[in-house]
Amino acid sequence: MSAPAPSPLAIVDAEPLERQGEVLTDSALAFLAELHHRFTPRRDELLARRAERRAEIARTGTLDFLPQTAHIREDADWRVAPAPAALDDRRVEITGPTDRKMTINALNSGAKVWLADFEDASAPTWENVVHGQLNLIDAYQRRIDFTTPEGKAYALRPAEELATVVARPRGWHLDERHLRAGDRAVPGALVDFGLYFFHNAQRLLDQGKGPYFYLPKTESHLEARLWNDIFVFAQDHLGIPQGTIRATVLIETITAAYEMDEILYELRDHASGLNAGRWDYLFSIVKNFRDAGPDFVLPDRNAVTMTAPFMRAYTELLVRTCHKRGAHAIGGMAAFIPSRRDPEVNAVAYQKVRADKDREANDGFDGSWVAHPDLVPIARASFDAVLGDKPNQKDRLREDVQVTAAELIDIASLDAKPTSAGLRNAVQVGIRYIEAWLRGLGAVAIFNLMEDAATAEISRSQIWQWINAGVVFENGEKATAGLVRTIAAEELTAIREEIGAEAFAAGNWQQAHDLLLKVALDEDYAEFLTLPAYELLR
Repeated sequence: MSAPAPSPLAIVDAEPLERQGEVLTDSALAFLAELHHRFTPRRDELLARRAERRAEIARTGTLDFLPQTAHIREDADWRVAPAPAALDDRRVEITGPTDRKMTINALNSGAKVWLADFEDASAPTWENVVHGQLNLIDAYQRRIDFTTPEGKAYALRPAEELATVVARPRGWHLDERHLRAGDRAVPGALVDFGLYFFHNAQRLLDQGKGPYFYLPKTESHLEARLWNDIFVFAQDHLGIPQGTIRATVLIETITAAYEMDEILYELRDHASGLNAGRWDYLFSIVKNFRDAGPDFVLPDRNAVTMTAPFMRAYTELLVRTCHKRGAHAIGGMAAFIPSRRDPEVNAVAYQKVRADKDREANDGFDGSWVAHPDLVPIARASFDAVLGDKPNQKDRLREDVQVTAAELIDIASLDAKPTSAGLRNAVQVGIRYIEAWLRGLGAVAIFNLMEDAATAEISRSQIWQWINAGVVFENGEKATAGLVRTIAAEELTAIREEIGAEAFAAGNWQQAHDLLLKVALDEDYAEFLTLPAYELLR
């Protein structure tokens, strides 16, 4: 019998970058092509299933736990694989894109884990995609450094002081237009996962760690099953022992919140934990229930805290589910960016961060996220106070928690309402974030908060929902397309005055303004802002 024909290479359709050949080797491109041919058809089927499920939610106006998987939820005996040593203590995790400076700062931050982000904190320019991979390779080989134009130098601390990397590939909905296999673009998720795993799996094993991943925007256990099958194939294909890969799934969609047990079950040999992702979770609620009536209208995003009843139901169910199955429960983001000029702003923000992390630690979470190195000690203190010398608190089973299907979507229990200031903030943040994203920046400091793509998604979704629901604000104004256009025009004028005409002309401000209005005002709701935005990205 003749040997099977070798897989063709994925085709690169982009101007070559410096050192690109170190990442896009022939063998790496062949691996990406193999992943694409084997798994993209299933990805396509699952994206179609998302649309079908959304249509069902629109028809019924509700969600429930799946009756066909009740046996998985009711089986008390199964557990996920034990955590590897490098992921046993996750009390503080820092997040950020994989640019060269961030790579060094995050690894040096004192956090236990760095979420090295190819997803919402990274605009997927070709340079960011390729050089982000290169920066991680260089970091593992300890050949990375960085010097600012002002002469400030950055270098890695000793290996034992560095954070463990957990890489986050792009979501299933995004393709990578610069890489094609056959007649199709390769999904960005497979590009990010494939290149990172191909180049670093064995190197990480040699260092006593492994290829660890965060899986974003998962909407069902069937999507988790696809990832698990990819992991099994990738490990076999490259001769890496099964179970080496570990994945933490972000429960940042409302549908996934009803399938936490099932998601862990599908990934059980590769599962590490679940994470509570706040902004994307709210975005998912709006997206799925956007036309379900006034009971599902969310107030201003900053008014929906993690103490809201439906958010507490979600986070407590996450802790309960994770610990029942031996998995880590990781809390949400502290997005505050300290001001070097305003200690009073810092003091108020630090108090809020401390209260938030204290609540998570006392609720049973095993760790939490921060966006800035200055917040690492604050978060660590909250978890140190509860954990002491223990690496985690998975022994806290939270058997007192009982969450019903209705409680997860009890939006009407909130006593807050949308406000005119909230509408203006959504327009302001949306324009400012999209403009930076179009310049290739995915993590952007806006009004002392580190914002990523999830911020823009919840902002434009709330604008869409408030107009669609005919919300009337406290000042008597009604949410209309005309009002939003007026506010957006005022914001452009304010930005021009703030940064100057020359800087304004050099930016993407008009494009950002136009795109925000398109995705916020079009009758047909765009599934993801980043899909039309990617068409404008250069």
